[in-house]
Amino acid sequence: MHPALTRTLRWFGLLETGRRVELKLRSRDACALPDAMIIGAMKSGTSSLHYYLAQHPQVIAPLRKEVHYFDLNFERGESWYRANFGREGRAGINIDSSPYYLFHPLVPQRAHALVPNAKLVVLLRDPVRRAYSHYWHQRDKGRESLSFEDAIAAESDRIDRDHQRLALGEIEISEAHQYFSYLARSRYAEQLERWLRFYPREQLLVLRFEDLARDPLQVTNETLAYVGLLPMSGAKLEPRHTRKYPPLDPATAERLRDYFVPHDAALAKFLGRPVRW
Repeated sequence: MHPALTRTLRWFGLLETGRRVELKLRSRDACALPDAMIIGAMKSGTSSLHYYLAQHPQVIAPLRKEVHYFDLNFERGESWYRANFGREGRAGINIDSSPYYLFHPLVPQRAHALVPNAKLVVLLRDPVRRAYSHYWHQRDKGRESLSFEDAIAAESDRIDRDHQRLALGEIEISEAHQYFSYLARSRYAEQLERWLRFYPREQLLVLRFEDLARDPLQVTNETLAYVGLLPMSGAKLEPRHTRKYPPLDPATAERLRDYFVPHDAALAKFLGRPVRW
C-alpha cells in the first residue's frame, strides 16, 4: 500500500478496511514470498529495525508490518500470505517482521516448508528488561491484571500446557501463550535451537537490541549486508513503540538475573561468544 494512502486511511480510521480490500485485489496477482524474516524477539526492537529497513529503496515492506502467517493466520493459506508482499519479479527484497515467530513451537517447521531459503533475523534483548517490557505492553493493552511478580509466578500454569498443545497441533492459537510468556520468551537459546532443526546456522543473523539502540544505522546496514543489499548513508532512525514504565523492583530484578544465568550460558554457547547485556 502506498505510504500516502496508508496515512490517509489511518487518518480516517479506515486502515484495516483498506488493507482487506488491497489483500483481495492482490490475491488475483502473482505475489512473491518473503526473502527475509525478522522473527523476534518481542519487545527487542523488531518494529524499529523493520521501519529502518523499509526506508531502503530495494526493501519491499509487506502490507502490514506483522503478517503473522506462520503463527496466527496459518489457516488462511499460502495465497493469502503471498498477497501481503510485492508482485513476483519485482526487484527488491520482501520482508516479513512477525516477532511471535521465534517463540511459537510450530513456526520453524511451517516456515521451512514454504520459505526454506529465507534469511532469518533475530533481535535479542537483556532478558530481564525484555520480560518486564513485555509485561507492561500487556498491561497497556488491558490484557494483564496481575502484578509483575504474580504474573511471572503464574506463567507456567498459564502457558506450559498450551505450549505443548500448540507443538502437537492440537490447538491453533493460544492467547495465554502469546500474551503471558514473559520469562519463556527471554529464554533465547531453546528458541534458537528449535529453528536450527530446520535452518542452517548461516541463515540466522542474531543481533542485540542494545546495539540497535546505540547505533541504529550500523545495525541496519549490517542487516542490509546480510540480505544482500547495499548500505544506506542515512535514514530516519527514531525508535518505534517506546514507552516509560515504573522501575522494576531491585529484589525482583536480582532474582531474575539469577534465574537467567543458565539460560544466558546456553545462549553464549549457541553464539560462540560471551553474552553481555
